[in-house]
Amino acid sequence: MSVDGEEGEWLPQPDADDIELVKVLHALGDPVRLWLLKVYATGEQFSCAPDALGVAHLHKSTVSHHMRIMREAGITSTRAVGRNRFVRLRRDDLDVRFPGLLDALLKSLPAGQGLGAGPRDRP
Repeated sequence: MSVDGEEGEWLPQPDADDIELVKVLHALGDPVRLWLLKVYATGEQFSCAPDALGVAHLHKSTVSHHMRIMREAGITSTRAVGRNRFVRLRRDDLDVRFPGLLDALLKSLPAGQGLGAGPRDRP
């Protein structure tokens, strides 16, 4: 199946008008998901690989769980291609729905600092 010129199938997510602030804030109330928000904010599309996301210290199923919570809250979109999943931030939808929210959240996060438990975060 091709969606917007890309292969794969988009997993279920809320329509832009149905994204709820309470669900977004609840989803981002976890340090791992805040870190993933920072990673996704680069505008790129990412695979589920924990090492590519800077969370290599987490099991892949844990990362998948965090990504599902973010998708179901409307923060991200996930495209399935075979057994692979590709995730991107729904920046435009969130900026229209909640102007300034992402900018405020991203500015509040420490620059260049990871989660503290991964190999990339050690001196």
